[in-house]
Amino acid sequence: MERAVHTYHGADVEVTYDVKRCIHVRECVKGLPNVFDADRRPWIRPDEAATDAVTEVIERCPTGALHYERTDGGPAEAVPDAATVTVDTAGPLYLHGDVHLESPDGEDLLADTRVALCRCGVSANKPLCDGSHHRVFTAPGTVPADGSGPDDDADPTGRLTVTPTRNGPLRVTGSYTLEGSERGARTRSGDTLCRCGGSSNKPFCDGTHAKIGFESED
Repeated sequence: MERAVHTYHGADVEVTYDVKRCIHVRECVKGLPNVFDADRRPWIRPDEAATDAVTEVIERCPTGALHYERTDGGPAEAVPDAATVTVDTAGPLYLHGDVHLESPDGEDLLADTRVALCRCGVSANKPLCDGSHHRVFTAPGTVPADGSGPDDDADPTGRLTVTPTRNGPLRVTGSYTLEGSERGARTRSGDTLCRCGGSSNKPFCDGTHAKIGFESED
């Protein structure tokens, strides 16, 4: 995974922006256009709004491209008690919670509260989404009501660990709520989620990655 982090200093808050994780959802621009203006340099000016408003909008960023550190003694972003994975229409998997990405040998890759993971198969920054789905991917934002095993009755709290397997799916460990941006929600505990873009049972893996020769390059 690549990073390209820029820092913007305000009187009471420091904002960081990772270019490699931004896919232009534009929650920041829509939420506080006087602070976040892509046509201006510097494009982030933290002092153009109240600090609480700036931090609230940053926490809406679903990819984790934006983060903050308060220098006024205010609260840091809270780690959610419950974990969710949202299947976006023709887009990535948005994870929210105590999320940890790990390599197959247990190496910590990323720990964050907000992460967007590629499910189209062509991101150049796997396993993170880089926006490539806009040009290649079509898939519904739905969660199947059946055909993918029974719903679990586990409480979706605690740590959610995601392991991108070599040339294969995302292996999820921990309990969470799987939500569709269009339809459906199920409480799950452990899954293998498609990231090659070819599964006929999205968002779950059905083994298609092996048939189409998916290469993860992670």
